[in-house]
Amino acid sequence: MRNKFISRSEEYILLAIMQLQDAAYGVSIRNHLKRLTGKTWAFGAIHVMLTRLEKKKLLESHLADPTPQRGGRSKRIYKLTSVGRETLEQIKKIQDKVWSGIPEILASK
Repeated sequence: MRNKFISRSEEYILLAIMQLQDAAYGVSIRNHLKRLTGKTWAFGAIHVMLTRLEKKKLLESHLADPTPQRGGRSKRIYKLTSVGRETLEQIKKIQDKVWSGIPEILASK
């Protein structure tokens, strides 16, 4: 597989979607990211990244059935593609290599 370069924020969005599974839509992704990072994420920024990740074939989405709670509007549900999953696995392997030995260095100071 060819490496897909993504930003740290995009990585967090992919991880949030992986954790949320079938409940991964704009608001739930934003709320999950806030719980994980302690930071407020702008809806616009999240949607720009979701669109970019779909164009990179790391995500796919579909519209769920409309619900009365949303005034008949549908939620766009996001799901990782196999390429998205592989990309996260590669990132994890690289981070593990980069971080190897660092905890010992930090502990010695």
